[in-house]
Amino acid sequence: MTVSILGCGWYGLALAKALVAKGISVKGSTTSSGKLETLSAGNIKPFLIDLSVDDASYDADFFTCDVLVIAIPPKSRSGGGAEYVPKLQRVINAINQNQIQKVILISSTGVYADLNMEVNELTDPQPDTLSGKILYGAEELFRQQTDFKPTIIRFGGLIGPGREPGRFFAGKKDIPNGLAPVNLIELNDCISITEAVLNKDAFGYTFNACTPHHPPKFAFYTGAATKAGLERPAFVLELKEWKIINSINVDAVLGYQYKIDNWDSWLA
Repeated sequence: MTVSILGCGWYGLALAKALVAKGISVKGSTTSSGKLETLSAGNIKPFLIDLSVDDASYDADFFTCDVLVIAIPPKSRSGGGAEYVPKLQRVINAINQNQIQKVILISSTGVYADLNMEVNELTDPQPDTLSGKILYGAEELFRQQTDFKPTIIRFGGLIGPGREPGRFFAGKKDIPNGLAPVNLIELNDCISITEAVLNKDAFGYTFNACTPHHPPKFAFYTGAATKAGLERPAFVLELKEWKIINSINVDAVLGYQYKIDNWDSWLA
């Protein structure tokens, strides 16, 4: 099996290395020429691909694969959000030209508005942020496709090496909404859920990938800062807008058991 990963960033590169370790042939793309050597060093066949312009040129061999994983963020905070869906349309054109049948689109649980309720894959997300609306629009674009079977994985808040949660709020004061539940996932579970999709051939589904334990923000981030030896943050103990991200499909379709299923144990 050959897997092409469009976007070898924090998650994409870690996924590529994990698949290579299992003997899978992996092609990886980056928009930075300086990262090509990093990919090669990991036995990942490197490609320089930037689809941000209409007439983008790229080595078509990248799209000669059994599975394509799309892991490029919308970058809405830095003003790149408007380009995201057109960029993904160019990806779809390449998918169809190369007749790729199996596609994984990485999305985010940020598509869900804070509706003060528990949500799952059957819930209408009703996105209310710019990034959420862009991501949901991208999801819908892929769901409309009939020439291939996309699976969409919505990750919760990402933590792991280089994204240590103890640093997120360390030393900050009067942080609002301290009683709101967290919706997080650690990098190893991100990788393992993706591998489970490949192993189960689970294409044509949407998965909410979020650790099924949701302590309040103040407890989790205070504990994370303490574990990291950093100054403890101070939260306002109030509950304003919130959501709890659940999943039907991770269990029913993948039969997946989270490596981290309790944040208290992880922090301890």
